[in-house]
Amino acid sequence: MAVSALVTQFKHTSAAQDPLWTMIRDKSLRSDGPFKLSSGEMSSYLFDMKKTMMDPEGANLIAEEILRRPELANADAIGGLVMGAVPIISVVCAKSYYTPKKIPGFFVRKEAKGHGTRKLIDGYLEPGMRAVMIDDVTTTGGSTLKAVHAARDLGCIVDTVISIVDRLEGATENLAKEGVTLVALYTRSDFGF
Repeated sequence: MAVSALVTQFKHTSAAQDPLWTMIRDKSLRSDGPFKLSSGEMSSYLFDMKKTMMDPEGANLIAEEILRRPELANADAIGGLVMGAVPIISVVCAKSYYTPKKIPGFFVRKEAKGHGTRKLIDGYLEPGMRAVMIDDVTTTGGSTLKAVHAARDLGCIVDTVISIVDRLEGATENLAKEGVTLVALYTRSDFGF
C-alpha cells in the first residue's frame, strides 16, 4: 500500500481538517528507504522536513502551530541546533513580531566557529534567559540535547523542546532524564508508523 493511502487511515482525513499534516504527508514523508537516521539507526521511512519547512505555506503553518503553544508563554528566546531548527526559528521569530510576545531566536552550531566571534551559539541568547528549543524531527533526542546543553552551559534555563515530528524512538524519555519536556506537534503514529 502506498504511503499516502496508508496514512489517510490515521489521525487526519482531509487537508481541510489539518493542512499541515497533509503537507507533511505529501511533501516530507518518504518510504522509499532504507534511510540512515542522525541516531545512526536505519529506517524504512524518513521525515524530510526541509520540503515542508522551505515551502511558504508549510513554513507559515508550522510557525503558527508553534506560536499557539502555551510553552512559549514564558520563553525569552527560541532556538535549536543547526540545521534542522534554523528555518523554523526564523519564521517563528518573524511571525512573533505581529503578536503581543515578540520572541527572538538563536541557533547552536555543532562546533564553534573557527573565525569571527568563534561562537558556538549565535543570535539572541544571554545568560539567565529561558529558552525553548525547536527541532524538525526527534528520534532519540541526541542532537537536541547538544543544543540544550550548550544553552545551559551559557547559564540559560531550558526545560522544553518543541518538535514538528517525533519518531517515538526514545527522545521523550532521553530528554526527560535531563529535565526537559518534549512537545511534539505530530508523532510517527499520526502518519501510520
